[in-house]
Amino acid sequence: MAQRRAAGGCCCPRAPMNEDNARFCLLAGLILLYLLCGAAIFSALEHPFELRARRLWKQQLENFTQRYRVNLGALHTLLRQYEEANGAGIRVDALRPRWDFSGAFYFVGTVVSTIGFGMTTPATIAGKIFLIFYGLIGCAATILFFNLFLERIITMLAYIMRWCHERRLRCGGVGVMSNREETPGEEDSLEGWKPSVYYVMLILGVASIVIACSASTLYSSMENWSYVDSLYFCFVAFSTIGFGDLVSSQRQQYESQEAYRLGNCLFILMGVCCIYSLFNVISIVIKQTLNWILGKLVCSRQHLRLPTHLRHRYKGGSVETVCDSETDAGAAADGVYVGRRLSGEMISVNEFMVSNKVSLALLQKQLSETAHQGPRQSYGHQNGFSGGVGALAIMNNRLQETSVDR
Repeated sequence: MAQRRAAGGCCCPRAPMNEDNARFCLLAGLILLYLLCGAAIFSALEHPFELRARRLWKQQLENFTQRYRVNLGALHTLLRQYEEANGAGIRVDALRPRWDFSGAFYFVGTVVSTIGFGMTTPATIAGKIFLIFYGLIGCAATILFFNLFLERIITMLAYIMRWCHERRLRCGGVGVMSNREETPGEEDSLEGWKPSVYYVMLILGVASIVIACSASTLYSSMENWSYVDSLYFCFVAFSTIGFGDLVSSQRQQYESQEAYRLGNCLFILMGVCCIYSLFNVISIVIKQTLNWILGKLVCSRQHLRLPTHLRHRYKGGSVETVCDSETDAGAAADGVYVGRRLSGEMISVNEFMVSNKVSLALLQKQLSETAHQGPRQSYGHQNGFSGGVGALAIMNNRLQETSVDR
C-alpha cells in the first residue's frame, strides 16, 4: 500500500473526491478559456461599432449646439435628467405604463423566471425590499417547476422512444413479450434497451428551434423587428440571460393586443422550459466529455509508469484497458476491489463516439427506469434526499451522500 501511494496512487475511498476535484479544476479552466475567447471575439466585433457611434454622437452634439446656439453644459444637464426619467419609465415614444397591472404582471414574470430584462425596476425603497423576499421564494419555486417539467418531458420522450423501439423490433421480426421479460436467446430485447441521451438532446434542440422560429415570426410582425433580431431576443429571453435591449410587448397598442400578449407569455414559458431542459442535458454530455478527457490523461500517465516489459506487452492494446487492469489488480492486492473506472463515469472512445447506449449519470438512470416502468430506486439509504434530474438531482444526491457519511 505504501509503495502504491509513493508511486502516485491514492487510497480507494479518496478516489471519488480526487476525481471530483480534478473535474472541477478542468471545467473551471475550460470555462476561463471560453470566457477569454468570447471576450476577444466580442471585443473585435463590437468595439469598432462603439467607437463609430461615439464619434457620431459627438458630432451630432456639436452640430446641435452650433445650429441652435445651445450651451453644451446645459444640454448635458438636460440629457442626464432624461436618463433619470428614462429609468423611471419615461420615453420619447408612447409606451404602455410600466406599473399598471399588466405591466406589473409582466415584471413579476421576468423576476421569478430569472430573466430580468431591466426595462422595469422598482424605484421605491418599499418596492426594492419587497422584491428581495418576493424573488427569493418565487425564483426557488420556479426553478423547482423547471426541474419537474424536465422530469416529465424526459418521461414522455422515454415512452415515445420506447414505443418506437418496440415497433422497430416487431417490424424486424423480434417478438416482444407482454410482461416485458427478455425472450431467451434474444440479444436485442427491450430488457437491455436504454434510450439514448443524445436522442433526447436532439429532440429538445429541435423543439427549442421550432418554438424560437415560431415566436420570431410573431415578434417580427408585431414588434417590427428583423427576423434576426427576433431570434436573438428569443435566445436571450428563453435562456434567461435577459439583456433588456429588446423587450416584447412594450408598445401601448397592438393589433389583436390581448391575443398577442397571451401568445407572448406562452412562447416565453415554453421557450424557457425547453431551453432549461436542453441546458441540463448538454451539461451532462459536457460532464461525460470531461470524464473522458480526465480518463485519457490519467491512463496516459499510468501507462508511462508501466515497466518496460509491460509497456511492450500492451503496445498494441488499449491504454484504457491496461489502466483499468492495473488499477483493479493493485486494488485486489490490497484486499479491496473497486467496481468503477478511474474517472468514475469514464467511457471508452468507441463508446463515446459511436454507442447509443451510454450510461450518462442521473439523466440516463431516469431514462432507463422510465423505459422499464420500474420503481425509482434511491442510492444508498432512504434519507429523503433522492429523485429529480438536472441541478435539483445533483443537489439531492450531494445532500444524500453527506447524510449517509454522517
